[in-house]
Amino acid sequence: MERTILHIVGGQSRSRAEQARIAFALGHHAEIYGDLDELLLKPPRSGLVMAADSIEAGGGAGIIRILRDHGVGLPVVITANEPHASDIVSAIKAGALDYLGLPLEMGDFARRLSRIQAEAEQLAETYRFEIEARQLLSKLSGRQLEVLRLLSEGCSNKEIARVLGISPRTVEIHRANMMAKLRANHAADAVRLWLAALPSPVSSEQDTLELAGRQREGEASLTIMPDNNPYAAPARSVSGNSSYHR
Repeated sequence: MERTILHIVGGQSRSRAEQARIAFALGHHAEIYGDLDELLLKPPRSGLVMAADSIEAGGGAGIIRILRDHGVGLPVVITANEPHASDIVSAIKAGALDYLGLPLEMGDFARRLSRIQAEAEQLAETYRFEIEARQLLSKLSGRQLEVLRLLSEGCSNKEIARVLGISPRTVEIHRANMMAKLRANHAADAVRLWLAALPSPVSSEQDTLELAGRQREGEASLTIMPDNNPYAAPARSVSGNSSYHR
């Protein structure tokens, strides 16, 4: 098994120390962080993140989203003392490579880590593209995001103009500026970036259903404000305090 760096985040200090001990015993290196804020002070660029499930961070799915929003594209494993089925499903759906119950058992962890490393290599490129997509979308204005979202729904310039209550010529200008910022040569390239960045604060299934309904009814309002871009870089702090444990 290839040597890797395990970035152990959150949970009880004794648990972090035990996880690090097992990592070293298996020939790996371990870095310990009290919480996500500490990890994000100097985001790691290699290795594997092992993060304790946290209600404050929004569960395993929230942890993964926070890491991706801050440009950390490393594979993630979530840990918990008493894993619940719903938490496991949510984390795996969000992209966690595994959800481990604590305390770790060395033999079982070694086998699962070997599988995780193999899967991580396959997913590395996907993670990198997702982060690149979110970084590019962060350069767009709120109105340009509206145009891109409607474009991804298959709307023509005239349909976008009708939904937004602006002229087709204005749509063309927003679209041209949007394509330039995304460095996209074709509409398909821009849509691919939009899809890679999902899920996002403005692209939940409910939002999509509401948008489709408004389009059918001819309404022009959308939840995105012209000067507001939810893909813009988030604040560094994850929670109001430094506690990060279940």
